[in-house]
Amino acid sequence: MGRKKMAGLFKKKNVYHIDKYIGGKRVCKSTGTDNLVEAEKFLIRLMEEVRNAGVYGIRPKRTFSEAVAKYLIYKQDKRSIDSDISRLNILLPMLGKYTLEELHMGTLQLWVDKRKTGGVKNNTINHGLKVVRQILNLAATKWIDEYGLTWLLSASKVKLLPLNDKAQPTVLSWEMQRQLFNCLPPHIRDMALFAVNTSCRDQEICNLRWEWEYQIEGGDIFVFIIPKEFVKNNKDRLVVLNKVARNVVNARRNIHPEYVSSESPYS
Repeated sequence: MGRKKMAGLFKKKNVYHIDKYIGGKRVCKSTGTDNLVEAEKFLIRLMEEVRNAGVYGIRPKRTFSEAVAKYLIYKQDKRSIDSDISRLNILLPMLGKYTLEELHMGTLQLWVDKRKTGGVKNNTINHGLKVVRQILNLAATKWIDEYGLTWLLSASKVKLLPLNDKAQPTVLSWEMQRQLFNCLPPHIRDMALFAVNTSCRDQEICNLRWEWEYQIEGGDIFVFIIPKEFVKNNKDRLVVLNKVARNVVNARRNIHPEYVSSESPYS
């Protein structure tokens, strides 16, 4: 007859889970293992962490994976959360098991080197480092646990890489621009021409609607007021049309009843 397992452990889908009152609070979580000995060690360590936090004010050790789960809930309304998720999916396989205290430029350098070996540019790597830096800063300043302690005592400084490998911008001549735009389908060409003459972002142009168009009283000046929901900084944006942008807009009239940049819904 096998030995009796610790109270509070049960097996679900071949993985041991915890359901136990610890320090007066119910704890339900996976141990992440199908090995009973490892599961019991996990539970013992968890009980010790709860005791240390409640009695001595010692923070529990939390992994980067746990912090990522917290971050995705905390930032669920962030406009660029999908981009963050993509970057975190690249970070987690290598960094997920590190505790927050273990994340610093020493450990992060391993991830940076691997990305560089794969031919990734510094600017792209920096996007991932910025997400790590934000998570560490939140853990050290904003996230308070049930013991009144921040998740992290202090955040390690995350240094971004220099952009010395960034491709230099190329200035297009009018002839080069003409040749480029002539390679595009008509509605895409109109969008590109509108973009270079207004500095609008892709999302603003793709969602541009006729109802946002206004004529300035007493003049032949037309503008669009793009609602904040479609603007990166979450503020209404005023777009004043120059002659080229105005011609693009006029050429799009009667093609789609709602969107300026769309093709005809009847084609």
